[in-house]
Amino acid sequence: MGRTRKRFVALATSAVVAASLAACGGDGGSSSNDGVGNQEGQEVTEATKGGSITYLQSSVTEHLDPQRVYVGRDISNLGRLVYRSWVQFPSGTTDATEGTTPIADLATDTGTANEDATEWQFTLKDGPVWQDGEPITCEDFAYGVSRTFATDVITGGPNYIIGYLDVPTADDGSSQYKGPYTGEGQELFDQAVSCDGNTITYKFKKPWPDFPLAIASLRAFDPVREDQDKGDRSDLVPFSSGPYMLDGEWDEDSGGTFVRNPEWDGEEDTNRQANFDDITFEVGVEPETIIERLIADQGEDTTAIAAQNITSAQYNQITGDVAERAVNIQSPFTNYLVPNFNQIEDVKVRQALALATNRAAYIGALGGELASTPAQTIVSPDVPGHQPLDTFGSAEGGDVDSAKALLEEAGVETPYPITLTYPIGSASSENAFAALKQTYDQAGFEVTLDGLDPSGPYYETIQKPDSDSDLIWGGWGADWPSISTVLPPLFDSRLNLTANSNGQDYGNYDSDEANALIDEALAETDLDAANELWGQLDQLLADDVAYIPLDTTNFYYLRGSGIENYVNSVSTSGYPDLGVIAVAEDAQ
Repeated sequence: MGRTRKRFVALATSAVVAASLAACGGDGGSSSNDGVGNQEGQEVTEATKGGSITYLQSSVTEHLDPQRVYVGRDISNLGRLVYRSWVQFPSGTTDATEGTTPIADLATDTGTANEDATEWQFTLKDGPVWQDGEPITCEDFAYGVSRTFATDVITGGPNYIIGYLDVPTADDGSSQYKGPYTGEGQELFDQAVSCDGNTITYKFKKPWPDFPLAIASLRAFDPVREDQDKGDRSDLVPFSSGPYMLDGEWDEDSGGTFVRNPEWDGEEDTNRQANFDDITFEVGVEPETIIERLIADQGEDTTAIAAQNITSAQYNQITGDVAERAVNIQSPFTNYLVPNFNQIEDVKVRQALALATNRAAYIGALGGELASTPAQTIVSPDVPGHQPLDTFGSAEGGDVDSAKALLEEAGVETPYPITLTYPIGSASSENAFAALKQTYDQAGFEVTLDGLDPSGPYYETIQKPDSDSDLIWGGWGADWPSISTVLPPLFDSRLNLTANSNGQDYGNYDSDEANALIDEALAETDLDAANELWGQLDQLLADDVAYIPLDTTNFYYLRGSGIENYVNSVSTSGYPDLGVIAVAEDAQ
């Protein structure tokens, strides 16, 4: 995925690029990191209505189109402000189980599946309307999901539906349905997605038992009204079904303002509190400046929030009253390295790299335990089915002696040359990769650090199958609470490996055994049984050293003193929950 894809979210919010996450709210001491749901001190109460919020943001919002948005922050924000779907995650809860259990939104319930979960039905409520007062229809849902098949127009977003929906494929593996703009293969799509009054039926070619989780986690299944669709020109022109609507235009360089949607019915939609009157997204602010403004807490910044990590250089300023406005939680994003299988074929050399990986030094350079925690698998601890592995040795420092012994067993000449390719970040991120190099070199490697610009050359380089990078940094977070959105997107060679691109499989990993386990897990309708199979796959990947886990990023966010009802989402994002956040009465 490029900048528009989920992996860039992990990159942009990770300790590597932000390189600066930090202490917990309250006393500014040690953090509690047992999962996104552990948010000590956060509590939802009866909120004050009214007031204006400023959302300070450094990186651009590249998509407002529901089928194209694939940045966790924007998925979360748009789902609370602008777009509704069949189901959603509860807002305002800090309980991880409750927060990851879908509830009805536009549907009358959370959906009905057939016995093998290859068919799902949802029935639309009577009453909900678009921002112009026209009713939302079942056909709007069918049209919305059809847009993803127009892969030449609707780019950058998640495309799970293309792989699941029971639409025949062409000889080249692509769908025979080409989307609503050409209409080619429309009858094939209509057989797989059909409306009977207010009830829609989705027919899949393989079981999808957690389909409601996918709907709640992404915007890709949201309805779109055909007469409002302008194709790629709809990208920054949202048409609201939720409590807020865009006021004027969105400027991709500076942002925009959302105001109340007068057609939204808060009596019917009880999950979104819609407490504030309007919210202005101020885009393009430097990360350090965002934190400086929130620390100063003056003027409009008293009612400002941000999904921006505090830089390590600002840690010492988060004390006293400022610390009371800060929160430190474990994010959903895990960072890792992948050996290039085209370059390092000997498993003993890959194992030596894994054993020599000094997570303690890496994390220490990023800011210590307040920045992130060591990872023993690529699967984040908050994902159901996660199990720590002992394959990678110590969770802390690198084992230099054992790595040296493995290189001797491999019979390779030392020092063994390695090019480590990573995205350029702040000084602390540069120090983190330098710390990895130091231990690798001590173990018998000779590492060349190859830092590239993450906005372009980085992904262009690592996604080339013939790249001469030996060891490559990556970051990832689950698209919904399932390992199936972590391991297959990264290691299913049938999805990733082509003549011109390795997709997300930066290390060119290609294993028939892994692919067979993926197929078996995806065919399993019992989620617990499927998680056992995913665990077997993760162990296989670890044994092959298809990846080397580094750390799980912590989020350290600050807010203005005039913000109340502050909660971070506990589903798959960890971002501020705009469904309940409010402006204190004395700050209005």
